[in-house]
Amino acid sequence: MPATAAALTLKPTNIWVRRIALILFGNLLLWASAKAQVPFWPVPMTMQTYVVLTLAVLAGWRLGAATLIAYLAEGAMGFPVFAGTPATGIGLAYMTGAAGGYLAGYLAAVVVIGLLVERGWTRTKLGTATVLLAGELTILGLGWAWLALGLGVQKAAAVGVLPFLAGDALKLVLAIGTVSYARRLLARR
Repeated sequence: MPATAAALTLKPTNIWVRRIALILFGNLLLWASAKAQVPFWPVPMTMQTYVVLTLAVLAGWRLGAATLIAYLAEGAMGFPVFAGTPATGIGLAYMTGAAGGYLAGYLAAVVVIGLLVERGWTRTKLGTATVLLAGELTILGLGWAWLALGLGVQKAAAVGVLPFLAGDALKLVLAIGTVSYARRLLARR
């Protein structure tokens, strides 16, 4: 069980309040990380990958997926929670645009990472790195596949994957450090 999920079960009377609070906090982090961006085309580089990876390990796939579903629902309803919104569009139009595959990748990555965490893959730093890399590849893979539908395979890789590799590697290292630190803090409690 993920460390934060164990903390949630301490007081059964407050479990739903805590879960809702964590979903809201996760949404706030996703929104803020979408706004911290470096402009690229066809999608900007943001800190969302870092938040998604970290959230998935610490919250688990159920709470992480609930957080992502709530975030995507907010965006679908037209709230300007995504990178570049409202200037680059809002709602479903934005979600079916260039960023659509990455947004789907966030949800898929949370599930993939969370399931691997439940199966004990993150007991070591190497295991944690492997799981987070699997999540990162899920995000990039779905983002690339979505872009490839409109741009072609090679152009989608050239504009939707390659420019992000160095930044994503740094975010991956940051996520590994954050997860390790958070687990140490939770272990002390």
